[in-house]
Amino acid sequence: MTLTARQRIVGLVQRHIANPVMRAVPIQTLLETTGRKSGQPRRTPIGGRLAGHEFWLVSEFGDRSQYVRNIEANPRVRVRVRGRWHSGTATLLPEDDARARLAQLPRMNSAAVRAMGDNLLTIRVDLD
Repeated sequence: MTLTARQRIVGLVQRHIANPVMRAVPIQTLLETTGRKSGQPRRTPIGGRLAGHEFWLVSEFGDRSQYVRNIEANPRVRVRVRGRWHSGTATLLPEDDARARLAQLPRMNSAAVRAMGDNLLTIRVDLD
């Protein structure tokens, strides 16, 4: 799997600057996956929307995102929305129109995903 220059730069900024800061913000929405190699919880700041018993998000780098690769290995996840954790099962939806889906999600995050992403992938988490 070859990473694009854009993904390498965005990944470094997210990993070392943005994500550590955002994980500490109590109202930030987080996705918790299980590391496919380590087995340890991995928390990633995300944007998305809770709709009934589903949580929807779009990955900006699709199946090249580490959290997507973790979901492929183990779809059981947790999502923190408004400070409250919800368990569920994530489903990757490559057939979904991710750009259209972004129009239904929070505007600021969607704009960043559109601007930075190059392999959009819709993910639905069915909450328990």
